[in-house]
Amino acid sequence: MTERLNVKRTGVVRRVVEPTAYGLGLSLYRAGISAASLFNKKARLLEKGQREVWRSLENELWKEPGCVWIHCASLGEFEQGRPLIERIRRERPDKKILVTFFSPSGYEVRKNYRDADMVCYLPIDVPGAASRFLDMVRPSMAVFVKYELWRGYLTQLSRRGIPAILISANFRADQAFFKRHSWYGDWLRTLDRIYVQTPESKRLLEGIGIDCVTVAGDTRFDRVAHIRQEARSIPVLDRFAGRRGDSSHTSPVFIAGSSWAEDEAVYADWLKSHEWVKGIIAPHEFDPSRLARLKTLFGSGTILKSEAEENPKLLESAKVLIIDCFGLLSSAYAYADIAYVGGGFGVGIHNINEAAAFAIPVVYGPNHHKFVEAEEMKTLGGGISIDGKDGFARVADKLLDPVEREKRGRWAGEYIDEKTGATDIIWRDIAAYWLTD
Repeated sequence: MTERLNVKRTGVVRRVVEPTAYGLGLSLYRAGISAASLFNKKARLLEKGQREVWRSLENELWKEPGCVWIHCASLGEFEQGRPLIERIRRERPDKKILVTFFSPSGYEVRKNYRDADMVCYLPIDVPGAASRFLDMVRPSMAVFVKYELWRGYLTQLSRRGIPAILISANFRADQAFFKRHSWYGDWLRTLDRIYVQTPESKRLLEGIGIDCVTVAGDTRFDRVAHIRQEARSIPVLDRFAGRRGDSSHTSPVFIAGSSWAEDEAVYADWLKSHEWVKGIIAPHEFDPSRLARLKTLFGSGTILKSEAEENPKLLESAKVLIIDCFGLLSSAYAYADIAYVGGGFGVGIHNINEAAAFAIPVVYGPNHHKFVEAEEMKTLGGGISIDGKDGFARVADKLLDPVEREKRGRWAGEYIDEKTGATDIIWRDIAAYWLTD
């Protein structure tokens, strides 16, 4: 490893340890993406995006420096950063906004996002990429969402005196930032401000000598509160289930959001055995073969949203409707009485706040301990963790009781309402310290 003196724009001198293996590792990673693109669609999209990003930036021809650059790893982090993006657009319409992604699952869904002047991939942080990128973009500040930090970009931002902040961060003691002699902690020292979700995160950062920290909360709560207010009508679901409170909403409606095969193994038999319960399934990812397997799993009376749009008569006998497109899940929760959010039997649960915002009880699997909201909502009773198929059936049967369902749903909704406001805190600082021109 080599060591380089890095002078902060505030005049504070610190040592930034730069592992020479970092650039080599990312170069090998980029080569691996190229190899994987031959047989993996997601890798193919990423490889194509990385190949074309420089041309996209050149064609954009930013006429003046000073854009606000916001980087999100994927779609989840974008939804976390979105309240701030839209606040900047509303309060400072004179500022250009650049949004970058690393993952195709974020870029492909939001590449035409209307509140950004440009959306593109972030070039992989191989040697020289960060300098070239910043030479072309010339941002007035950079915002990173949650964890997505890259050594080369952070170092270059610091050298150039460009403010950089991290928002909605949530730290745990077992992360590499807090290991003895870890150079990851030095990356955090390049940031001008870190906005964390919890006091515990602030305590951990202060334990390694980082005090430019504000407990602001999680901007995702502001986002889901806005979604609730602006939830759009989905005509197919209006006919299939009806919104809660409408006369057409006569059967209990169960929704499984961001569902994986491991999740379906937990709830499918329960849903099939309760013929009077309607089901809405939103798979986390899908292709024709996965959709075909889902239709086979749930049997007769199972239709795709696209099929219902082509032939509305199918809705007359439908019991399960599969949402075979992206972008509808957050509004679809408005049609449900009970929500199950997937991922808890895999890498980790997906966004439970989107469901809770509609004041419905939320059920999820055991792998949720990295998510503060899952633990807190469980304590309050609006969220319910299950450990398997039998546990799910017991919980779901209890939630068929309207009184139990309404009580737990109310607790979930109140939890969301109490957590809003993080965007206001972050925006006040941005407006006062970094976007003063």
